[in-house]
Amino acid sequence: MLDGAEVAKHNTRESCWVIVNGHAYDVTDFLDKHPGGATVILKYGGKDATEEYNAIHAEGTIEKYLPKEKHLGVVDPATIAVNPKPKAQQVKSSDPIPLSMCLCLDDFEAAAERVINRRAWTYFHSAADGLSALRNNQQDWAKVLLRPRILRNVKRVDMRRVMLGQKSRLPFFIAPAARAKLAHEDGELCLARGAARAGIPYCTSTVSTVSHDELAACLQAEKVYKDEGCLFFQLYAANDRRVTIDRIETARRLGYKALVITVDSAVVGKREEDERYRAELDYLNGNEVDPAAYVKVADDEPPVLRAFHSPTLTWDDLKWIRELWGNSGPVALKGIQTVEDALLAAEAGVDAIYLSNHGGRQCDDAPSSIRTLVEIRRFAPELLQKVEIYLDGWVRRGADVIKALCLGARGVALGRPFIPERGDRDDHAIDRRHEPRPAEPKLCRHYDSREGHSSAAAVCRG
Repeated sequence: MLDGAEVAKHNTRESCWVIVNGHAYDVTDFLDKHPGGATVILKYGGKDATEEYNAIHAEGTIEKYLPKEKHLGVVDPATIAVNPKPKAQQVKSSDPIPLSMCLCLDDFEAAAERVINRRAWTYFHSAADGLSALRNNQQDWAKVLLRPRILRNVKRVDMRRVMLGQKSRLPFFIAPAARAKLAHEDGELCLARGAARAGIPYCTSTVSTVSHDELAACLQAEKVYKDEGCLFFQLYAANDRRVTIDRIETARRLGYKALVITVDSAVVGKREEDERYRAELDYLNGNEVDPAAYVKVADDEPPVLRAFHSPTLTWDDLKWIRELWGNSGPVALKGIQTVEDALLAAEAGVDAIYLSNHGGRQCDDAPSSIRTLVEIRRFAPELLQKVEIYLDGWVRRGADVIKALCLGARGVALGRPFIPERGDRDDHAIDRRHEPRPAEPKLCRHYDSREGHSSAAAVCRG
């Protein structure tokens, strides 16, 4: 007889034994052949899997499909450890949500809300005015259906893409998102590490809380794949042109592979949730602003409100920016929200169009990026062949990525979902927002995928 303690030592992918009905079996070579995946077997590596096995398998299954030489023999019943009964209660609303329970990006949002402090949560979660644009971002993905095609060989699916001239192991990259240190002391270094290890691009924010020199060094140090994983530079044009020039030259010096110019932030949007939080802190701490401070002298030139970046950037500026960037890589415009501006961008000679409404943070009535992509496909489909198109805005599942690719996008970007979910809660609790479910829209039009790009096609409804 085998000893249960000996069986227990074989609990890894390299050597995995399980006990079923008092017999031990070596299932190491079967792990990746198991229809339910290797994980469910590894969970019982070195343990008694009888109860789990008998509940879902016909009698004699393991004897039929596992080679005889993998049948190791009877295990002494007195030495088999009893598996603890699983706990049935739910995770408490005050407990952190473990990573293993995060199955989609909505789960990551819920997990982050439980652990980061209110200041960080408010900044990352806030959107413009009454959150209409944010709701558009959420709901419009549900208005695009997939038309599954069958009898295709999908045993091996290659998800690699070339985006902005760079190889990526996945059809998405990390979008620029500022102030990552609000969530974690390492700030954007976490994102650079993740991009390097996953072999995907990371588009760093101009206002990153970690220097761009450090981010470039971090990505190189953490790189796993020789030709995959790189940095793009997101550019906010500054009020002072000399600052803009310095930013571009810094990106060139550090070897950033593409320049992504944000063009929807001439003034920063009115984010009521963010401003309400700051007003609350001022009120609680006795720091309310005297209304007299808002009164301007008649002769003063009125300021441009919320103009943290250049409010004078126009199409004409793209020429000198492009010349300064030189041959350092492709140039993309981030913040395109209409087919008219997409056409103008192509005429201006940019290499890529990045559809974005800034996560709903700029204009409360802005269309979602997926809606703009449908608009381009309907009214200017020739653009899909002229320039690369990317988009962001509430991509939450792989199916959303597939929809974007089917409609002609080269890839998608994820911003806030990538922000680290560590931190300490403060005493100001925040209730979860319960958004209404979108109404079921009608089927209005369907689009076939471009040949060779997918075995599914996207359908727009609503």
